[in-house]
Amino acid sequence: MRYFIMPHQDIRYNLATEEYLMKTLPITEPTLLLYIQKPCVIIGRNQNAYAEIDFQYLKEQGITLTRRTSGGGAVYDDLGNLSFSFVTAKNRRDFGDYAGATAPIVQALQQMGAKQAEIGGRNDLYIEGLKFSGNAMYSKGERTYSHGTLMYDVDLSVLDHVLKVDPEKIASKATKSVRKNVTNIKPYLKAEFQFTDTADFRDELLRQIFSVKNLAEIAQQQIVLTDEDEATIEKLFIERYANDQWVYGAAPDYQITRRIRLAGVGIVELHFSIAAGKISSFEILGDFFGEKDIHELTNALIGQDFNEVALKKFLQKNSVSEYIFNFSNQDFLDLLFQ
Repeated sequence: MRYFIMPHQDIRYNLATEEYLMKTLPITEPTLLLYIQKPCVIIGRNQNAYAEIDFQYLKEQGITLTRRTSGGGAVYDDLGNLSFSFVTAKNRRDFGDYAGATAPIVQALQQMGAKQAEIGGRNDLYIEGLKFSGNAMYSKGERTYSHGTLMYDVDLSVLDHVLKVDPEKIASKATKSVRKNVTNIKPYLKAEFQFTDTADFRDELLRQIFSVKNLAEIAQQQIVLTDEDEATIEKLFIERYANDQWVYGAAPDYQITRRIRLAGVGIVELHFSIAAGKISSFEILGDFFGEKDIHELTNALIGQDFNEVALKKFLQKNSVSEYIFNFSNQDFLDLLFQ
């Protein structure tokens, strides 16, 4: 088995690297990819970002959002999380065989003291009934790729803030995440393996998987990228994982309702639909007053990209207060993306 340690801490760059290696790695033997990243949320290929994420909290905390190419639910990562991926020949593993895909990880954790770590449910790893790892899988060409997270020392308090959905506000055809009781694996490990730095845990996990005392023994099995590799990865980073159209526009069609009552304004109720990342229909109802016909604004909104930056730019040429008295452009954006 070969391995690669991601040199970056940006989830978008790591996913671009992962995709590139998925396409180009020789498949004569399995390859293990390991990476650690700054706070981020990764949604599944079929998910609706707006049904999964508290965008106000995401913005306030500077948390990166992106979308992966595999299915499954939304996950939160920070520097206390270790992600892993296995790339194998398609004929080496049946699709959906999460037990086989995660076996090296589970065995290594058990050797480090987490004796009760085990596969559970459809695609998760548990210890004492608590989830510490979620996994996803997809195949392309002759390769099968399985990816998982390992909650080593994650700030669990963030989960309830950033991964949030109000079912009364959003009705979507996309896949919603299922919340489960979660835990970090660190407290279940032997004391000598409860490292302060997640990178030390990563290196120990590697030693356990390869059954070596130090990483110098497996230096020949480490993958090294060329300048040409890096250039291709950078292009993929820009065109896919850091591209708003991929992150927001890849979700299935969905409908959203927003409602607020403000003194001096009245009730403002928004009903709109999104398709391929753009506003496909928009209606504004309420008991508010306005100088101009509200339909001028709603008609102009149709076809606009549904993200805060694009709509803020659009509203620079359209004063919402002319249509909804005492309701500013920022009030409108806050209601849209609450």
